Amino acid sequence: MPQKKDAPMRSDAQRNRERILEVALIELTRSADAPLSAIAKKAGVGQGTFYRNFPNREALVLEIYRHEMRQVADSAAQLLETRAPEQALRAWMDRLAEFAMTKAGLADAIRQATSAPGGPARPAHTPVTTAAELLLRANEEAGTIRPGVSADDFVLAIAGLWQLDPHDDWQPRATRLLDLVMDGLRAGAPGR
Repeated sequence: MPQKKDAPMRSDAQRNRERILEVALIELTRSADAPLSAIAKKAGVGQGTFYRNFPNREALVLEIYRHEMRQVADSAAQLLETRAPEQALRAWMDRLAEFAMTKAGLADAIRQATSAPGGPARPAHTPVTTAAELLLRANEEAGTIRPGVSADDFVLAIAGLWQLDPHDDWQPRATRLLDLVMDGLRAGAPGR
């Protein structure tokens, strides 16, 4: 009997899917060209199980991307619970930089998956944009940044992170770039 689309996954099927995603994240971060068969083998699943979950490379890559973006985005609310808005925003920016640099192989895999003619569209930064909006509004309410900065403007301002070479000593340069962005956000803040 075929499973309905909306039916919950069996727990073993869910574990298999999670294992595939964990292994794929590691392997695709190392190399955008990691063979799917090697990922399935390292995850301890057969080819049929693998392809039932992810019918092609693009589906796998995009699911990893969505999962990783959710992780980064979810950290915004967690940071706001434990830090002042200004410190939460700056710490979140560091997490975003860490993600951008440590997942460079994944970024290459995403570019490959979304650049093929007729392939899927590159995913929007919606979770990241939503998280940025949360942090920006908290800072605006606290008077620590200038009013009216949109999440889209913020994402454009930090886009330079993706131009850094993850194989170089990227951390000092990312810190300088993000400090410049923070200085720009603070300029004109009512609480300053």
